[in-house]
Amino acid sequence: MQGDLTVRGAREHNLKDITVSFPRDRFVVITGVSGSGKSTLAFDTIYAEGQRRYVESLSAYARQFLGLMEKPDVDSITGLSPAISIDQKTTSHNPRSTVGTVTEIHDYLRLLYARVGTPYCPLCGRKIEKQSPSEITDRLLGGFGDKRAILLAPVVRGRKGEYKKLFADLRREGFARVRVDGTLYELEEAEKLKLEKFEKHDVDVVIDRLTLRGGDRTRIAESVELGLRRGEGLLRVLLPDGGEGGEAHEELYSEKFACPEHGSVLEELEPRSFSFNSPYGACGECTGLGHKQEFSPELVIDEKLSVAEGAILPWTKKGTDAGIYYWDKLKALAEHLDFDLKTPWRELPAKAQKAVLHGPGEPFQVIYRRGGKETMRFMTEFEGVIPNLERRYADTESDFMREKLEELMELRPCPTCGGTRYKPEILAVRVGGLNISQASGMSVLDADAYFGQLQEGTLNHDAIAPHLKGHVGGTARAHSPRHYEYALGEFGAAVAAPILRAIRTRLRFLVDVGLDYLSLDRTANTLSGGEAQRIRLATQVGSGLTGVLYVLDEPSIGLHPKDNGRLIGTLKNLRDLGNTLLVVEHDEDTMLAADYLIDMGPGAGVHGGEVVACGTPEEVREAEGSLTGQYLRGELKIEVPAERRRGNGKRLEVFGAREHNLQDVNIAIPLGTMTVVTGPSGSGKSTLIHDILHATLARELNGAKTTPGKFDRIAGMEHLDKVIEIDQSPIGRTPRSNPATYTGVFTEIRDLFTRTPEARRRGYLAGRFSFNVKGGRCEHCKGDGVMKIEMNFLPDIYVPCEVCKGARYNRETLEVRYNGKTIADVLDMTVEEASTFFEAIPPIGRKMELLLDVGLGYMRIGQPSTTLSGGEAQRVKLATELSKRATGKTIYILDEPTTGLHFEDVRKLMEVLQRLAEGGNTLVIIEHNLDVMKCADYVIDLGPEGGVRGGTVVATGTPEEVAAHATSYTGEYLRRVPGIVPATPREVVAAGGGSKTPAKKGRAKTVGA
Repeated sequence: MQGDLTVRGAREHNLKDITVSFPRDRFVVITGVSGSGKSTLAFDTIYAEGQRRYVESLSAYARQFLGLMEKPDVDSITGLSPAISIDQKTTSHNPRSTVGTVTEIHDYLRLLYARVGTPYCPLCGRKIEKQSPSEITDRLLGGFGDKRAILLAPVVRGRKGEYKKLFADLRREGFARVRVDGTLYELEEAEKLKLEKFEKHDVDVVIDRLTLRGGDRTRIAESVELGLRRGEGLLRVLLPDGGEGGEAHEELYSEKFACPEHGSVLEELEPRSFSFNSPYGACGECTGLGHKQEFSPELVIDEKLSVAEGAILPWTKKGTDAGIYYWDKLKALAEHLDFDLKTPWRELPAKAQKAVLHGPGEPFQVIYRRGGKETMRFMTEFEGVIPNLERRYADTESDFMREKLEELMELRPCPTCGGTRYKPEILAVRVGGLNISQASGMSVLDADAYFGQLQEGTLNHDAIAPHLKGHVGGTARAHSPRHYEYALGEFGAAVAAPILRAIRTRLRFLVDVGLDYLSLDRTANTLSGGEAQRIRLATQVGSGLTGVLYVLDEPSIGLHPKDNGRLIGTLKNLRDLGNTLLVVEHDEDTMLAADYLIDMGPGAGVHGGEVVACGTPEEVREAEGSLTGQYLRGELKIEVPAERRRGNGKRLEVFGAREHNLQDVNIAIPLGTMTVVTGPSGSGKSTLIHDILHATLARELNGAKTTPGKFDRIAGMEHLDKVIEIDQSPIGRTPRSNPATYTGVFTEIRDLFTRTPEARRRGYLAGRFSFNVKGGRCEHCKGDGVMKIEMNFLPDIYVPCEVCKGARYNRETLEVRYNGKTIADVLDMTVEEASTFFEAIPPIGRKMELLLDVGLGYMRIGQPSTTLSGGEAQRVKLATELSKRATGKTIYILDEPTTGLHFEDVRKLMEVLQRLAEGGNTLVIIEHNLDVMKCADYVIDLGPEGGVRGGTVVATGTPEEVAAHATSYTGEYLRRVPGIVPATPREVVAAGGGSKTPAKKGRAKTVGA
């Protein structure tokens, strides 16, 4: 059909020569079970070809820098527009990247503060006014009388260039000297300097050299005026011996901004002054990062031990020269302060702990005695454990030692800027009463309200009072903020109007995609994949592009059902601009809102790669043979359990959780149950479970070096023996890692091959069948199976190794066979094939069965870990845990395990999770999926909103009890789930314990159970 995007003969990965068309300028959703080929069609075929065509249109010179995407295995694609991918793998890991910088809101903020900001003195908080030449002269004579001074005019500040012409012009003007990058030169010398053209330089011209005497006031005043004129309003005064202790000192004066009392000067306000990525605005101590890596006492000290037992982890007690040296020092310190080295650390006096960690601060006397008589007396020093580690870290040249010491360090707010990232003088500039750090610290929703009031001129102290926080330098903290100006004035309002419009437009886009709880200074590397994707989506909506093909990967990840509507509205707005949206998605609401739906399948891996059904959502819903259609029309469903687990009567309780936005939260998790922690995005779920609960359990039960967030205490840990986090991180970082190696089954397989007659005759050991070590692997490709060929401005090509033909092993190793299969043949088997092949070998067959149970039958057991999706990696981990013997005292923590899963995959996942819980273990799952919530034994609902409006417990109990809660957003959506009947008031039990409320009877059995 004309106007359609048509793909013909797609064979990439597992696609089976498919042909599919869908309308352009429409909202199209591709769905299907995990591994059915959705991402292959959307990203590896359609998007890859769109990118390839664009890059191929550039010159060969440009292509060598951009690289060229390899042509996907497809016959043809017609109707293809320029493509933009908005996926979850492009999150910046740069600690300088924030929500504000990614969305460009920070750029507009910098412009706003540079153009209409009001500067205040960072010391006293008074408004900085302009200084006239006569005021500057009076200040010099009054403050530095009879001192030698050099008056300089800044002519170049932080700009690139060689400046030979500038030096020549200055000499013709009659000047004799300049200062270049801090060094004074005669102008004849300066003209001979070879400055680096592409490096930034500072050039100051020397106006006069004199002594600041009252009798020379006329000369001083004239020089000041000339300097201000030549320096465009700025004057530097260098006092060679006028500072404290007679050291050189420099003052900066401005005709524009200076405090009349303290002389605090602010250079000309420019957008770069308000960037924490620029030396003109960034805090000098942390260079704009806002934090520093410091040694943590919690990681250095084991509080359960005494110093004599080895409480100071990085120091050895005895056995080495260093250990003996430290031990002698500690004994002397203990005698001096009168404490016992055999006392557990947590019972030592605070003064003793501080002295051991940071040193006593001054030398102390040591007395040696023998036979009760004094034999020696002398003074000694003890630098402290932390200063000792800091010195060793700074001095070491060993990467190994540096890495070991970094294990004892953690990031802490910079003590100079308080984590704000900026210089004190920059924080003293305010717009509407807030500095740029306070404005960036607001949530998106609060920022929208703040800038709206600023735009309308209705801003007052009460409106900004909750946001008047943060380090502002000097004594300004204690200064009353009520003297700050809230109105922009007629001139300021006119200048700020277009800037404020641009800021508010972008803020509204973030609100529309459900990210109103994020603060603008939130670092990008702390965002989830779904949050990062929605930020990029909001940015694209703001760009206003038309005629573009947008390819998205599950934008609903991390969204509570209440936020889904806003996201779908944003997607439709992007479509209405004249763009085509191709969205890989499993969310039912998104599918039903689409203009066109493509269902891939029917199975996964080798059983998938076909288009099962396509058309409008209504057409796919009625399609025969479509698994998605069967779930959409209710023919298949994930049923509510017939009865909720009551647990083992014990509880794990968290008291006083107050990290980030948590508001002194107390929760109780019934042990032996499946507990789901839910709530709107940003309500505090990850903070509570990951930053506090998991970090504490990992430290106490597993001995991990973690630093939990702020809380009072956790009770009930004695009922657990270990904590296991099953997340979606890769099971390995290199292609050499694969499901067989991760699950441990590869060891069993290699042992099996060593027991074959041929291997025994040749004397082959297990290492012979490893592709990671010399001996049995192909040395031509070092066991990779492929060779990388660099092609300069063409893309790198990976071709099968010409020696082993991709088998990874040498000829001799491949001559050993088990039941007719070589080790390479076994690694190339799917889980389904391996399950049948090793049916008679219980240790291997059992693990293959477990991988089948979690829906990974299509996966090849030797598939490189780098090619697995996050959901596949998580299910490999689940299968591995299922293969271990259950103790009934393990707590499993999962974060959104349904990411990337179709309805059918979720059903299989729930069966596996139920099996884990049936073993007496405890599962704590962070999840928004209603199918998971309705199957839980216990639900903890946080909220009521995200960010500062969240952080409290809204409801707890069984799904039926939460559904009965009137103010719970989760309860509102659970009430709509078939099979969930809200509990009556008499059925609702007190929050915090296991419930005995049974699920309502009379429901159909779980499909496929």
